[in-house]
Amino acid sequence: MFVDSHCHINFPELAERLPEILATMQANQVSDALCVSVTLPDFPQVLALAESYPNIYASVGVHPDYDDTPEPSTEQLVELAQNPRIVAIGETGLDYFRMKGDLEWQRERFRVHIRASRACAKPLIIHTRNASEDTLRILHEEKAGTDQGGVAGVMHCFTESLDVAKAAIAMGFYISFSGIVTFKNAKDLQAVARAVPLERMLIETDSPYLAPVPMRGKTNEPGFVRHVAEYLADLKEVPLATLAAATTSNFKTLFHIPH
Repeated sequence: MFVDSHCHINFPELAERLPEILATMQANQVSDALCVSVTLPDFPQVLALAESYPNIYASVGVHPDYDDTPEPSTEQLVELAQNPRIVAIGETGLDYFRMKGDLEWQRERFRVHIRASRACAKPLIIHTRNASEDTLRILHEEKAGTDQGGVAGVMHCFTESLDVAKAAIAMGFYISFSGIVTFKNAKDLQAVARAVPLERMLIETDSPYLAPVPMRGKTNEPGFVRHVAEYLADLKEVPLATLAAATTSNFKTLFHIPH
């Protein structure tokens, strides 16, 4: 069985097709999915999905790309995370690709999420783009890693260098690969995926975005995570069942879900 460790099935293009989405998951042996929060106003939709379906889990957090949304407090995130269907804090992090100018607000938001993670003992879902140096620095300063008594988490939709992956793994983080790794022009990322050990690897769709080969051009959905797994198994020259078992076990270990 496979697990989609990061999706947004509350987004309209997927929410309106939910029965079909769930059926495709079952047909592709995708047992579970984590629906990830990006703003607090939309969080009730995310939580409602997790409370309605036993194989859907949820996170609570505010994405770094949103500068015009209510700002969370550490106390607010901790309170919302008390619901047992909430398994993570995020997604959070830094994005210097889409956002420009003075981004101190983004760094402070990131710190708020890390503090909430430590306070409620739930792992972080990290988004980082063109900001790996500051991302790692703030994670270290806020003692987010298990090496400093934090909870760590996952570097989602990973597209950074092997050095960044190694630094994150040293802090206790998992590395999650999306459909990007299947793209023809993703040679550097494929080299990273070969090097990341199975015991630190997760798979995801980030749906409705980034549909993997051979589903390019379609709206991505959790059932397509099987294609990411198949590609990675070939890339790492391991049986598909081995990669599926490892990434599923890693997911349940990280997010404290019974095996």
